[in-house]
Amino acid sequence: MAATGGTAVVQAAGTSSWQGLQHAVARWFGRGQEDRELAARERLALSAAALAESDAETAVHIRAREQAIWQARFETALESLGDDERESAVAALRVVLREQATSSAVSAGDDGQAIGGSVHISAHHGAAALRMGDVNVSHPSPPGPQQG
Repeated sequence: MAATGGTAVVQAAGTSSWQGLQHAVARWFGRGQEDRELAARERLALSAAALAESDAETAVHIRAREQAIWQARFETALESLGDDERESAVAALRVVLREQATSSAVSAGDDGQAIGGSVHISAHHGAAALRMGDVNVSHPSPPGPQQG
């Protein structure tokens, strides 16, 4: 559950679903205490900024780091609770993540491309093909010498 929470935070950062997830996660961490909720909002904002500022060379590393940080935060929060509180907190976190999964839309910034679902990209002998679910996009192979 904690790993899923860390993944959800990193995947939502910078997307149209970020505000909703940020609010829900901060509320989850706050558990009714305004100061804890505010602290969680600040940590979420720092993570979003780190992800937004990463360049192509560091993006994978930053995403992995932020995911691990949030996984550890979720685990620590859950471990600090008694058994009854933990069960309730896990149930509440499942609700947050389920809402995120059903409301998350694929989005991209200007000049970006976004794809939801699975993607397979391959290239053979100078030709490229892209397959997304039931949709295929490909460039034909270059003509052979006999085709002119």
